[in-house]
Amino acid sequence: MICLQLWRAAPTERRLAWGLVLFLTCLMMVSVPGKSDAENFPAVKIVAFGTSLTARGGWQSGLQTSLAACLQRPVRIESVAKSGETSTWALTQLDRVVAEQPDIILIELYANDATLHRFVSLAQSRRNIGDILDQLQQRLPRARIILMAMNPFSGLRGLIRPFVDSYISAHQEEAQKRGLEFVDHRLGWERLAPDDLATAIPDGAHPRAEVASQIIVPELVGRIAGRDCGE
Repeated sequence: MICLQLWRAAPTERRLAWGLVLFLTCLMMVSVPGKSDAENFPAVKIVAFGTSLTARGGWQSGLQTSLAACLQRPVRIESVAKSGETSTWALTQLDRVVAEQPDIILIELYANDATLHRFVSLAQSRRNIGDILDQLQQRLPRARIILMAMNPFSGLRGLIRPFVDSYISAHQEEAQKRGLEFVDHRLGWERLAPDDLATAIPDGAHPRAEVASQIIVPELVGRIAGRDCGE
């Protein structure tokens, strides 16, 4: 429309030349790709904060892809996680989490607290996660904080965590006291047959990435973007 108006405004004797110039100019304008609707929105920033179940989890890439497709906007996930660490370590990492200025924080910090040889009592674990949540809420008041229970443990990894369910319950209670969300991924793992579960978590603690993604990603996408999207 703009090109036609410019052509009509040109002097009669010059319309042929103007027409050629305007045709080429407008053709270039039409052929230059514009940004997609998704690119016009800022990325959703997510920090996955936890233990080896996050550091070695492998589910983040699947979550990033699925959530971006569902929300129709970019999603960026960073991990602040370390194998073998506890909630005591996590208290020293809050500056890293805050520096990312995330929109969403996914937290799992009970697994190593519950191991007998790390000597983090249930009471201490409760205090630690409470302190972590309080600081994050204070320093990132707009962030959506979601605590998670991950996969079950078995074999030796299960034997050294005899009271892991109590630690999960303590973290869940601290989240609920603050009006925060809690996602229990154990329910998804319980749907697997025993043999499939053993194959999916060969060392009794760390799931294969592809299976973890199949269970964790739909649940988180549904929680973050809406149940219809997650399904």
